[in-house]
Amino acid sequence: MLKNAPSFFALLVAAALGGWLTYQYFVARPQGVENASVLLEKIETVAKLTTVEGQFSEVYNYSEYEGYFTFLWDKKVLVRVRATVAAGYDLEQLNLVADPVTKTVRMSALPEPKILSIDHTLDYYDISQGIFESFSPEDHNRINKRAKDLIREQAEKSNLLPAAQEQAEKMIELVRFMVESAGWKLEVEGRSPLG
Repeated sequence: MLKNAPSFFALLVAAALGGWLTYQYFVARPQGVENASVLLEKIETVAKLTTVEGQFSEVYNYSEYEGYFTFLWDKKVLVRVRATVAAGYDLEQLNLVADPVTKTVRMSALPEPKILSIDHTLDYYDISQGIFESFSPEDHNRINKRAKDLIREQAEKSNLLPAAQEQAEKMIELVRFMVESAGWKLEVEGRSPLG
């Protein structure tokens, strides 16, 4: 019986190895399932001129707790927000009139530059929740909205809007060059005829 012991042991190891390999390759592993329905809800025509974009980054700390034993009730999260803010002009307010008799293009003054869009992403770090409190979808939505509002406030305080106005002046000079190259004259409302 001792002679068959090594072959029995080898057979047992082979069976165990075969069983393990079979399990690894043939047993279905849990996989994530995604389902999405993307619908185009509305198409609008716009006339907007983005003259500058700014890259912003912020760290937003949200904390909520109630009274004593905060480890039971507190909610805290640290969020890094990265955003691209586009500034420029809504050209729907722009008025252009061409007079072929005098070969003059009259353009109304540009409106004040404004923030046209904020494209932001949030990275959540250091999320801690109490035993009886947790973050709800409403909390995440509120944090997202507040982070975007903070980016907007910083963008308005920065030199982004003056830079947009400066770039618009260069664009007007480019339009003036093209109009004058065609033998016409450009008059911008609120400016002297020379510029």
